[in-house]
Amino acid sequence: MPVPVEQIQRLAGFELNALRAAEILGRDFDNLKIPPTGTPIHDINGTVLFYRIPLNRGSTIEGFVDIAANEALGEPLVSVSMGGKWDEKAILREAGAVARSRSMKYDSLRFVAYSFPKIALQFLQKSREVAMLEWKNWKEIPQQSHGRQLLAPSNFERWSFIDEMPAEIRQARLLGFRKRQEIWQSPEVSKLQPLVISKTIKIPVSLVDTREIHYSPRAEDHHPCYELRGQQTNVWCVAASVEMLLNFYRYRYDQPRLAQEMQLGTCNAPNGLPYGEEHKVVDTIEKLSSNTLDSTDIANPGWATFESEIRENRPLISFIPGHSRTVAGYTHSLIHLADQPPFRGLLVYDPWPPTDCAHPEAGGVITRWENFATQTYRHAFTAVLKQV
Repeated sequence: MPVPVEQIQRLAGFELNALRAAEILGRDFDNLKIPPTGTPIHDINGTVLFYRIPLNRGSTIEGFVDIAANEALGEPLVSVSMGGKWDEKAILREAGAVARSRSMKYDSLRFVAYSFPKIALQFLQKSREVAMLEWKNWKEIPQQSHGRQLLAPSNFERWSFIDEMPAEIRQARLLGFRKRQEIWQSPEVSKLQPLVISKTIKIPVSLVDTREIHYSPRAEDHHPCYELRGQQTNVWCVAASVEMLLNFYRYRYDQPRLAQEMQLGTCNAPNGLPYGEEHKVVDTIEKLSSNTLDSTDIANPGWATFESEIRENRPLISFIPGHSRTVAGYTHSLIHLADQPPFRGLLVYDPWPPTDCAHPEAGGVITRWENFATQTYRHAFTAVLKQV
């Protein structure tokens, strides 16, 4: 059952103010306004999956929040990012210019999470698709393939988050989402008007365990040293993720070199890492570090995997269906709403949206925080520095 659009703003306000009260969100979120409307992002089956809502300070867009419109996501808050710009009108103008340059005829346009959370724009003519183009690089996304394993799409393949979700997981998420909604609809909470983020709004949560990758695990040396790298083709998310991890350990390999090692093609003829070849990530990390790093592939990782590695000041590579990113921090609320699990979020350095080989310094986004409860984590790759 979809969430009515008129409830989205209030859901965003409650969720963000709860995180601010718990100090999961910092002072830079204070006084950001939550507008009444956002951009509907559809699943490829046509259902609205979530709304992307810009967070404004005056006329400036400071970040954005993704709020679930479909209960299958499990919780209302999908993710929140500071510093990422989301200007729907500007994106639509750019999409229109691209369509005109390609002589495309269409009568409507919508945003689609073609490979959640990656976004494309779908051009429609009389409700039939004319083209689906990935946001920012405007490459055409192929039609959905058949005969593959569910939740095992390639790096540049459309797939349905809703239709491919196993029935038992979907049912559990529906129940969890509705219990969360009941809290925000309770009489004592529903009187609040949380349309501005402020720590003064009294939502009963506090205390948080937050860790991020720094120069060293010592508290006195907490200098950030982890950097984002955008993927230089639309399918090189794995190469970009390995680049980020190796850069942290001061190994400098660019994506064309890493792609060569993992057989991902070239800048002009790239390809993604096929399912079943995850071992190439481990092999590449160990080979290019001269076995100084001991890498491990953990299938279907739980929260404890990410928490324990970040506590040891080690970033991870995270595979979700059709995509690869790195994780460099976590946050965990120690106090939670009644009958609700505590919020658990990951600091994700996402190489998408893509850049290109001519401009490797651009691209990617830092998500602070990705709600762990709303994502599917297929693999985590760790790297441990060997001691002598």
